[in-house]
Amino acid sequence: MTTFNDTLLRAAKGEKIDHTPVWYMRQAGRSQPEYRKIKEKYSLEEITHQPELCAYVTKLPVDQYNVDAAILYKDIVTPLPGIGVDVKIKPGVGPVISNPIRTVQDVHNLGDFSAEEHIPFVTDTIKLLTQEQLNVPLIGFAGAPFTLASYMIEGGPSRSYNLTKSFMVSEPETWFALMDKLADTTIAYIEAQVNAGAKAIQIFDSWVGALNVSDYRIFIKPVMTRIFSELRKFNVPLITFGVGASHLANEWHDLPVDVVGLDWRLSIKEAGERGLTKPLQGNLDPSLLLADWSIIEDRAKAIIEQGVEHGSHIFNLGHGVFPEVQPATLKKLTELIHEYSAQLRK
Repeated sequence: MTTFNDTLLRAAKGEKIDHTPVWYMRQAGRSQPEYRKIKEKYSLEEITHQPELCAYVTKLPVDQYNVDAAILYKDIVTPLPGIGVDVKIKPGVGPVISNPIRTVQDVHNLGDFSAEEHIPFVTDTIKLLTQEQLNVPLIGFAGAPFTLASYMIEGGPSRSYNLTKSFMVSEPETWFALMDKLADTTIAYIEAQVNAGAKAIQIFDSWVGALNVSDYRIFIKPVMTRIFSELRKFNVPLITFGVGASHLANEWHDLPVDVVGLDWRLSIKEAGERGLTKPLQGNLDPSLLLADWSIIEDRAKAIIEQGVEHGSHIFNLGHGVFPEVQPATLKKLTELIHEYSAQLRK
């Protein structure tokens, strides 16, 4: 019987480990030829609604790269249709919502989320993976309220989040009602994932870097504190992450999370100097995966060294794998991380 690799779980708790664990955001899909072949026949939504196929896509990078965790293959907006959001994933665009939030009544019209009713395909996928297939932890995930709200208010992806931010400050009563609804949905969604077998959770607040620290403290931090406080009862490591949000790193560190995820804009060394003492996750710039191996190796070694010096570190990219990345590069990088960190940790 294959031994279960719990290195990531121990790193997230700040326990002693023999090597730095690694997984890659968006490691499932996109750059893998096997996935692209599947995508010729099925849409993202169709893949995620077929547990056997979704489990295969989720597990593929574990088999190919020897990473220390799987990340559930799902879209960030997966729970939204359950509460009445009319969302479609459009290729090349992303989530597009035909009934955007404009008034407090729009928020009140949203329904209650039921995992059993709305996402049985998610829990079935997790059970397949954790009961039969994986020898590493499965990371479940959800989008954070700000990021989900940005899609719901803008009607789709945005570069500026102008509608979202103006709505937030101009209609605070409606904003907080929406935050409460999305918090309830997120907590129920994560609870279902953990009950099905997910061993760790990452909350993606992908676009919250659009806010300044003051607005984050007023409009976002209370709901994030509530979410993570309630998730603590499930006794699994909790990770938070966002893009372009280095100015919020100390705010995240204050949250009841186990691991703070960093993108490439803030080094692990600098985070430690700012007073971040919790385990950190990150943070190779994914664009460097197209560079010569000598450059990748030098940058990765510097991150590994800083992580070992920090104490507890989970190696990752500063954002997701993109389609042009060669799977062989990720496999070679994983080997480097395991071998070099093991040498440093002896």
